[in-house]
Amino acid sequence: MNRTIRTDLALEAEALWREAQPSDASPAGVRARREKRGSFAVTTVEVLDARGEAALGKPRGTYVTVELDALIRREENAFPEACGLLSDTLRSLLPLAPADACLVVGLGNRAITPDAVGPDAVDCVMVTRHLTQQLPEEFGEFRPVSAVCSGVLGTTGIESSALVRAVAETVKPAAVVAIDALASREPGRLCRTVQIADTGIVPGSGVGNARAALNRETLGVPVIAVGVPTVVDAATLTLDLAARAGAQPDPAAFGEAGGMIVTPREIDKNVRDVAKLIGYALNLALHDGLTIEDVDMFLS
Repeated sequence: MNRTIRTDLALEAEALWREAQPSDASPAGVRARREKRGSFAVTTVEVLDARGEAALGKPRGTYVTVELDALIRREENAFPEACGLLSDTLRSLLPLAPADACLVVGLGNRAITPDAVGPDAVDCVMVTRHLTQQLPEEFGEFRPVSAVCSGVLGTTGIESSALVRAVAETVKPAAVVAIDALASREPGRLCRTVQIADTGIVPGSGVGNARAALNRETLGVPVIAVGVPTVVDAATLTLDLAARAGAQPDPAAFGEAGGMIVTPREIDKNVRDVAKLIGYALNLALHDGLTIEDVDMFLS
């Protein structure tokens, strides 16, 4: 894999590895499957062992990436279909019994639009832990769900991992779902792709500011990571565009400009839309029998 190109997406890391090889095959220790589910393309990349970890630079586990082109095109029923697909994927990776509690964590900085996916998604999550405790006769059939936005070290003075660990020790969830913004190699995937992984997440890694990991080792419970690419760094974008034009520039010549972060012009609307999609899909995954109309009513 080309380590000068930054991406948080497993399907891009797998593609980069294949591009550097004489044969178009996945690396040893990696299994990749691409399929169409309804209107959406879905890629599942499984990192099986240490060989796969070394090839892709990703911890072993399962990474499912859903590409949302049909939703971006506003096709009929695309939103409920996308919610259902993401919900099914989350259910398949979440190791939860019917009454198990879940903690949803929105990572990132709400004040910086490309980094606001996590906090904005939490706004669309049905928080029910207090209701199941205080009003069990009305809400006893709901799963106890709690949510927190961790903020960032620069504004809280607290590492996200430390804050989430403290909350988890209090609410004792059976699993954690962490939502964050990611970096992509392809500008065309920005805000058009959702990656769901059972490996946990390293906050800030997408912009080269990696913090302590949120995973089973640090929190003591399974951590499902839900990520949306919202940025591509300038060096990665330049190298990719140059390669398409048949050029091979030297990244060392980029200077400070190579470290700039590029994001779409419509990023504020795009982040709101994809955050709502993630929040609604989580609600459908965590609570049996809900419809999108039920979620609308609960959140209104």
